[in-house]
Amino acid sequence: MPRFFDFLPGALAEGQPFALGIISGIKGSSPQKKGAKALFFADGRIKGTLGGGCLEAEIQDRARRALLTQTPATFELVLDHDFGWDDGLICGGKVCGLILPHAAQAADLWQKIARCDESMTWGVKKDFSIAWINGTASEGEWLYQESVSPPCALWIAGSGHVAQAVAPLALPLDFEVTVFDDRPTLANSHYFPAGTKFRVDYWEKLLKEPMPRRPTFGLIVTRGHQHDALVLRDWVRRPFVFLGLIGSKRKRRIIFEQFIEDGLATTEHQADLRRPVGAGRLGGGAGARACPARVCHWLANGSGNRRQRHGAAHSEAG
Repeated sequence: MPRFFDFLPGALAEGQPFALGIISGIKGSSPQKKGAKALFFADGRIKGTLGGGCLEAEIQDRARRALLTQTPATFELVLDHDFGWDDGLICGGKVCGLILPHAAQAADLWQKIARCDESMTWGVKKDFSIAWINGTASEGEWLYQESVSPPCALWIAGSGHVAQAVAPLALPLDFEVTVFDDRPTLANSHYFPAGTKFRVDYWEKLLKEPMPRRPTFGLIVTRGHQHDALVLRDWVRRPFVFLGLIGSKRKRRIIFEQFIEDGLATTEHQADLRRPVGAGRLGGGAGARACPARVCHWLANGSGNRRQRHGAAHSEAG
């Protein structure tokens, strides 16, 4: 699932007029949270969402007028039965926001946020201009402020049935998924959803791939124990915030006994490894026991609270 900021480079390249709508504040119940955004095009198209229904229809109409007059605006809408006369909207909350018909003028800022290689903060000033925020910003100076962090990366070693089940679950959780394998017949877009990246080569070359400078999760699900061990030998010494290996506790014990004997890993590395990444006792075949849904659940829960550890690891690595 693309992030909202992923829409912006295409919208800018298209060259068609659009207004940016932002929910800058909410009180009580509302269809969307603070920070929700949408692009409203002059031809009626919408990219992103501010909540749908009569709320979005009202904001779209205001965006159309803002485009015609080239005048930015704020809005404050109470979501009661009077507002939602056609659909009976009874959330009862209040939504505040901005409509910015000049958003395309901040093209350089949007391009950088779409790439998002590092955390950054931007905002909308009281004069409706869009700018970077460096350091601490005064509340009175800004109508809206937002910090953006890069999506977590998920590296999957292997492109078989488990990898094919995990990737489509990880992408909607805002992971940047990269599949590594030496089999081009499986590691391709025929078996994986749009947005998946591929690294296909001999494993000796694949294991030289530098890690991205963002929180990175690793999942080892190759076609056999020997290839699992080959990947694990390298990945276990990298600063993954989560590293999972498919298989049993016995498999991990046997592999690490050899790694420790050969001086390739330590008991601390062994403790960091998550295994088995499946759920066992779920019935069904191997795919069910691998339980990709649970894998993605672990990854989603870990994506925030392990960021600090990832940063420390990179600092130590120099």
